[in-house]
Amino acid sequence: MEIFEALEAFSSLSQETRLRVFKLIIEFGDSGLGPKQMLEELKIPNNTLSFHLSHLTNSGLISSRREGRQLFYTANTKLVNNLIGFLKENCCARDPKKPGKKC
Repeated sequence: MEIFEALEAFSSLSQETRLRVFKLIIEFGDSGLGPKQMLEELKIPNNTLSFHLSHLTNSGLISSRREGRQLFYTANTKLVNNLIGFLKENCCARDPKKPGKKC
């Protein structure tokens, strides 16, 4: 993962409502979650949710699929795992107590 991809993801998650939306979506795994359920659970206005879903989609953290007239949003777990790997890639690399060993 390039640093610019990581920055985009972190930037998207650095806003409270977006982070709450993302954390809720990721709980539902591949099944996804519809906007109506999100609105009920998060108790935020529809236009606010729409704005944040758009931002999360543009950053690649979530995607949507249509089933009939319903939209379902799912988290891009591959990107999340890559982001975690990016953060950990040099873990303990300079720890004098663990030469050559990563966390």
